[in-house]
Amino acid sequence: MNSALAFALFVIVVALIFELINGFHDAANSIATVTATKVLTPNQGIAIAAIFELVGAFCGTAVATTIATGLVKAEFITLTTIFGGLVGGIIWNLATWWLGLPSSSSHALMGGLCGAAMASAGGTFSVINWATIEHKVIVPMVTSPCVGFFCSFLVMGFLLWALQAWKPRWVNIIFGKAQIGSAAFMALSHGMNDAQKTMGTIALTLLTATKIGAFDHLPAALQFLHTPEFKVASWIKVACALTMAAGTAMGGRRIIKTLGKKMVKMQPIHGFAAQTTAASVIFVASKLGMPISTTHVITTSIMGVGATKRFNAVKWSVVGRIVIAWIFTLPTSAVLSFVLVWLLHLAGIK
Repeated sequence: MNSALAFALFVIVVALIFELINGFHDAANSIATVTATKVLTPNQGIAIAAIFELVGAFCGTAVATTIATGLVKAEFITLTTIFGGLVGGIIWNLATWWLGLPSSSSHALMGGLCGAAMASAGGTFSVINWATIEHKVIVPMVTSPCVGFFCSFLVMGFLLWALQAWKPRWVNIIFGKAQIGSAAFMALSHGMNDAQKTMGTIALTLLTATKIGAFDHLPAALQFLHTPEFKVASWIKVACALTMAAGTAMGGRRIIKTLGKKMVKMQPIHGFAAQTTAASVIFVASKLGMPISTTHVITTSIMGVGATKRFNAVKWSVVGRIVIAWIFTLPTSAVLSFVLVWLLHLAGIK
């Protein structure tokens, strides 16, 4: 096995490790409220998340295309660039996961790729496609949490008004069942967005490795790795979706605890409103090829639902810690990846 092929396969493994850690972080978002309201057990929620994230991963490739071809200029992308971007994102994700903070794996990956590409280009900012960053990263990063907050506030307010004559027992029974459907919708939307980010990274790895001849003499059994043009193969989709589900099962409970219990005390109707709103926002963004943060959207949707009770129903001290993690995610992961790639270049690894 030649060194380029070995490195390409190693980068793919690192990408799947990133997806596993994404499962620790972001896949937990899709089942946080349905488990916090005790409609489902964590194991039942994880099973639903796994199934519908797999379905969502097959629903288009718009987000994968943005990640693979839209963020940075292709001529500066090497296997070392992709590796550095992934590791920078992984380091930040592990740090925030350990602290129980639902920071954005999406922004960690995007920041990491941008920082790594800058290092590969000698530190120049021109390697970044600023138009794409502005319209498909920065603007959605700001607007999607705001939309999540205000829409969930309005949805919850409408439900409280429309159902004020209902007995609490029936509200809990009906919305307990409905919340299972909203959790499935949330998982499907999550698969459409977050699973596609790693899918795009793996597809970019295969394309880069093909261009440098790493797959020129592959045995017949491995010919599926050879990718002369950008393409997200079915095996990539399945691998990413299953890896994310495994990550949820292994570590998602930390984030579930923060989102589902520490911020707002919820009943099934609150969980339904938050999940349905967040899933709708993520679904639309996925169709538009916007790699938004699932974490940001579900978090602010939960905040919006909590605010309908009373303003201080939301534990703003917890929210403050989460916001700090949000602010630092993009720049920190970019710096980590930049330094890593710069060190690799000093060591002669390009």
